Amino acid sequence: MYGSAIRGMIMGVTSFIKRIFTWWDGQTLGTQLWTWRKGERVGEDAQGNVFYRTADDKRRWVIYNGEAEASRVSPEWHGWLHRTWDEPPTERPLVHKAWEQPHQENLTGTQMAYAPAGSLRRADPAPRQDYEAWTPE
Repeated sequence: MYGSAIRGMIMGVTSFIKRIFTWWDGQTLGTQLWTWRKGERVGEDAQGNVFYRTADDKRRWVIYNGEAEASRVSPEWHGWLHRTWDEPPTERPLVHKAWEQPHQENLTGTQMAYAPAGSLRRADPAPRQDYEAWTPE
């Protein structure tokens, strides 16, 4: 009974310390305080990232749901964050063309990254046929 309470308290302290010193996995304590004091929630995207602005709209920011990776922000919200347009996608959704593919974050460095034919990372690394290997005489 007491073991689970102590474990929960340790997890809470660890989470608090992590939020003070890390920025790459969610918001820091400073960002949370700024958001609490000055932030006005504007909306949330499909990945759970939450977007804020100040009351005078001088600052706009995002609190990532998980790892802070800029490519996880969809084009709609990216345009709003960088003031390409004034209205957030919650008020004025971006019109998509029929040929557009859904947004996908940058997969470089992950297992899901693109591997061309002949790449050693492919499950079937077939030899390339477009060149002949050099051999010394």
